[in-house]
Amino acid sequence: MSTLQKLSLALVGTVVVFMGANPASAITLTKGSTTPTVNGIFSTVPGAFAITFESGAPTTGFAIYSSPVGTPAVVQGTVDSQYATPAGDTSKYLTISPVGSNVQGSTGSVTINFAQALDYFGLHWGSVDTYNSIAFFDGNTLLNTFTGAQVPDTTASGNQASPQDNVFVNFLADPGQTFNKVVLSSTGIAFESDNHSYKLASVPEPTSMLGLLAFGAVSAGSFIKRKSKIA
Repeated sequence: MSTLQKLSLALVGTVVVFMGANPASAITLTKGSTTPTVNGIFSTVPGAFAITFESGAPTTGFAIYSSPVGTPAVVQGTVDSQYATPAGDTSKYLTISPVGSNVQGSTGSVTINFAQALDYFGLHWGSVDTYNSIAFFDGNTLLNTFTGAQVPDTTASGNQASPQDNVFVNFLADPGQTFNKVVLSSTGIAFESDNHSYKLASVPEPTSMLGLLAFGAVSAGSFIKRKSKIA
């Protein structure tokens, strides 16, 4: 086998190792804006799009909301022992309660399927509870699950009025990682959220890296040929 062939194979191997090692394995949770409006708290992440639920939960388009039982419940205001508006929010929002709890929003969970890969998701999380959870998937692969207990600086006690427990939360994919499905669940009454926000991922095309390394292989081959002629 020639030196050029050996070098080319080595570079191809480098591509395989690089592409295999590149994806990260986590989503990072951070607190976002604390500035409320009458329509709730919004994301301040540049390039993020918001779903405000003023027209209900989307069932077509880029982000599709669905539930295993019934349809996602969008409500407004507060009903004792059923759901409570996120503090300071007078607009419509999403509510989720356990299946069989006989309250509005008793769907157990709401799944959001996105048409393209994302690297950011955020939401105004109302009256944060330990029994609220958010899971992130790449296809059918679970990446991370977070509960209300993991939101920084909150008591996760379901306080309906305290700004400490009604916050905007950001979920950022690690470099190289993306997700296209988010599942919101609750095992208690209730999980209230508004102003869901998302951002399309910026991921380099694998073919670009292959092309760059292929160019390197050709250049290296030319160098070896020139060196052989000089020798």
